[in-house]
Amino acid sequence: MRLNTIKPGAGSKRTRLRVGRGASAGQGKTCGRGVKGQRARKGGYHKVGFEGGQMPLQRRLPKIGFRSAMKASRAELTLTDLMRVTGADVTLAGLIEANLVPESTKVVKIILSGTVTKAYVVKDKVIKATKGAKSAVESAGGRFEV
Repeated sequence: MRLNTIKPGAGSKRTRLRVGRGASAGQGKTCGRGVKGQRARKGGYHKVGFEGGQMPLQRRLPKIGFRSAMKASRAELTLTDLMRVTGADVTLAGLIEANLVPESTKVVKIILSGTVTKAYVVKDKVIKATKGAKSAVESAGGRFEV
């Protein structure tokens, strides 16, 4: 095979329709645009989604979804993740340093997922916990100092 002999497959390319070349060519006079109207005019067509002046579908439907700006400053921490903390004291700075929460975090919530065996002392007031997670930490010998 040579690059100068490569051709597209038979029937895969059709020749361009040459409109406006007379009646015998099959697309003479109106060139397949019909008679009068917006679509028959030069440059006369509408933008995507235009419905002839009717309220377009994308504007008739309600807006959905919401991206909270607070999401960036909040983080969840499971009990399994909490077990990866090396010391006994749990602070926001320590969680950020251990790469358990992002740097932009302002509030952390510990949720009940997994088990905790070490006694942790949660010393930051920005670290909250669900009822189940709080009881799990306290049953392992830990406490919350706020």
